[in-house]
Amino acid sequence: MTTKQLRNLKHEKLQATSSWMDPEQRVILNVGGIRHETYTHVLKKIPATRLSRLTPNLANYDSVLNEYFFDRHPGVFAMILNYYRTGKLHYPTNVCGPLFEEELEFWGLDANQVEPCCWMTYTQHRDTQDTLAVIESLDLDRDPPTEEEVAKKFGWEDDYYSHSLNWWQRTKPRLWALFDDPNSSKLAQIRSYLSVIVVLVSILSFMAKTHPYFRIPQITVIYETGVILENRRAAIGAIKDFTQPWSHFFYIDAICNVWFTFELIARLFFCPNISKFLRSPLTIIDIICTVAYYIDLLLHAILLQAGSIVTLDFLSMICVMRLFKLTQHFSGLKILIQTFKASAEELGLLVFFVLLAIVIFAALVYYAERSQLNPDNQFTSIPTGLWWSLITVSTVGFGDMVPKTWLGMVVGSVCAMMGVLTIALPVPVIVSNFSNLYSHSQARSKLPKKRRRVLQAHEVKPNLLSVKSVPGKPRKRSNTPATPPIDQRKTGINGGADVGKGEEMARTPRSAKGHLHHSNPHSSANHQEANRLIEN
Repeated sequence: MTTKQLRNLKHEKLQATSSWMDPEQRVILNVGGIRHETYTHVLKKIPATRLSRLTPNLANYDSVLNEYFFDRHPGVFAMILNYYRTGKLHYPTNVCGPLFEEELEFWGLDANQVEPCCWMTYTQHRDTQDTLAVIESLDLDRDPPTEEEVAKKFGWEDDYYSHSLNWWQRTKPRLWALFDDPNSSKLAQIRSYLSVIVVLVSILSFMAKTHPYFRIPQITVIYETGVILENRRAAIGAIKDFTQPWSHFFYIDAICNVWFTFELIARLFFCPNISKFLRSPLTIIDIICTVAYYIDLLLHAILLQAGSIVTLDFLSMICVMRLFKLTQHFSGLKILIQTFKASAEELGLLVFFVLLAIVIFAALVYYAERSQLNPDNQFTSIPTGLWWSLITVSTVGFGDMVPKTWLGMVVGSVCAMMGVLTIALPVPVIVSNFSNLYSHSQARSKLPKKRRRVLQAHEVKPNLLSVKSVPGKPRKRSNTPATPPIDQRKTGINGGADVGKGEEMARTPRSAKGHLHHSNPHSSANHQEANRLIEN
C-alpha cells in the first residue's frame, strides 16, 4: 500500500470518527434522575434492544430538555451502558439478582451474557430462590389460607364465587385443618401434642416389652411317670418354652392403635383429595403400621401355639416406622429430610466410591495375605474380605478380622486412609445444604406476616395523581404575596438586604416560632410577618 493510500485511509477514519463525535449524534438518557450522555453509534452496537431503537417520536422523549427519560434503576443502568461501550456485561454487587434480571429484561438484553468473573455471584440468587421454593413447599410457619384458597384446594371455587357454600363445605375444611395443620387452632395444637405423645408411648412400649424384666416365661413341667409322692406326681424337670410380655403392654398397644386407626380414618374422610392423600409417604407408613398391628393380633391368636415368634416379632418391628410421623410436628425434621433429598447426588456419589473401595481393598487384602506363609489367614476368599473392607473403610474397625502379613497391614493402612478421604469429601456439601435450608427457614420465620401492599401502575387511580377541585367551592386563596422575579430576588428592592432577611425568615423552622415571638417584642409588624411566612 502506497503512502498516498495510507493517507487517504487515515483521512477516511478521521472523517468517520468526526462524524461519530458530531454533537448532533449525542444522546442524553435520564434514568431515575441521573443523566447519562453517549453517542448514537454506541447504542447501535447491540441491535434489537430498547436503546438501539430510540427516536424523538417516543413518548418518553422530552423535546425541551432534549433527553429520554426512563424511570428505572440508575445503578444497574450504569452497568448496562458500560456493556454498550465495552461489550462486557458485569454484575453490580450492590443490587439483588432478580432486580438485575428485571432491568436486563426491560432493556432487552440477555442475562446469559454476564462475564465469567461475575457469573458465580450473579447466579447465587437462583439457588436462593430454589431454596425458598423448597421451604415454601414444606409449609413451615405458613400463614393461614384464605377462604378462596381453601375453596380451590377442595375444588369448590365455583360455589365460593357464587356464595352457595353449604354447611358441609364450610365444616369439612375446618375438620381437615384440625387433623392436618397443628397451627390452625388451639384444638389442633392439643390434637398434635396428643398424637406425638401416643407415638412416643407406642415406641417406648415396643422397646420396653423386649426387656427380660418385663417378660413372663412360659414353663412346661415334666413329671416322672409311675412315681407318686403324697398323692402327687414327682416333677423331674422344667422347660422354658418362650417368654411373653406383661399383659399391660397389650392394653397400651391396643389404646395407641385405636387412636392411630381413628386418626387415619378421620384424615381419610376429611382430606381434600383421596388419591393424593393415599400417595403421601406418611399416609403409606401409617397404613402399613396400622394394618401390621391387626395382622399381628390375628396371628398371635392363631399361631401362638405353633411357635411362629419370628413372624410376630417382624410385624411388631414395623411400628418403629411411626417415628416418621413426627415430621408433621417438627420443622427441623422436615428440613433434615429435605437436606437428604437435596444431597441425593452427593450421597449417591459417596455410596459409589465406598463400594468401589470395598471391592478393590477386599481383593488386595486377599492376595496380600496369600503372598506369604500365613497359617492364621482369616481371608479365605474375596467375599470374606468384603466385610473387613467395609468396616475398615467406614473407620469402625471391629477387630474380628485383621491382616497378619506386613503386606496385608500396608493394604489395611491405605484402606483406612482412603476411607477417611472418601467419606469426608461429600460431607461439607451435605452440611452446606442443611445450613442453607435451615438459615433461610429461620430468616423466613422472622419476616413480618403481613406486608404493606404496593399498588401497581395500572391500579393507581387518576384522583391520586392530581388534586381535584370540588364543584361549587372556590379554592382557598393564599394571603402570601407572589414570589418576586429572579432578578428582583437577587438584588432586592433596597439592594438585596430586605429580601435576604425575608428569605432567611422563610427558611426558619417552625420550632423557632416562639423564639421569633420573644426576640423583638417592640416590632409587632415584623413579628406577624415572620409568623405568616413560617406558617406558609
